[in-house]
Amino acid sequence: MEQMLSQLFDFVGMPSVGLPAVFISAFVSATLLPIGSEPILFGYTTLNPNLYWIAIFVATVGNTLGGMFDWWLGLLSRNSFESLKGPSNSRMQRWLEERGPKMLLFSWLPGFGDPLCLAAGWLRLPWAPCLVYMFIGKLLRYLTMTWLLTLVPTSVWHQLGHWLHLI
Repeated sequence: MEQMLSQLFDFVGMPSVGLPAVFISAFVSATLLPIGSEPILFGYTTLNPNLYWIAIFVATVGNTLGGMFDWWLGLLSRNSFESLKGPSNSRMQRWLEERGPKMLLFSWLPGFGDPLCLAAGWLRLPWAPCLVYMFIGKLLRYLTMTWLLTLVPTSVWHQLGHWLHLI
């Protein structure tokens, strides 16, 4: 398992030890880059089960800050857009504005969550409630995904490691 994780860290160019790798992977995965942080978090918690809750917290904070970075980019985009062209009021915009920051409970969803964070900034939804709802959603995601990965038998991970070593 350690060799497989080391190869993964080398492949993505991240620090191979400690919570900084968990934080960085979680932050980057919350941006529009298509990178998942769950394998790194799962690997870290597997190798350091005594740091499970700390790693979950670090990943959640990193992913939430990455989501807030998206929120900020959305806000900047809106401000730049309005200086070039007048404001827009689409059906999707009205729908999101009606639901407000609570929609960010779904900011963890693949392919949907990152643009949702951008939209929250674009719509100038208040940052503090956005931060809270985003944190809750991402915490529930990491708890669920890490738990689900623990249900996979160890033999599957060994086979995957063997297969990756052959590549």
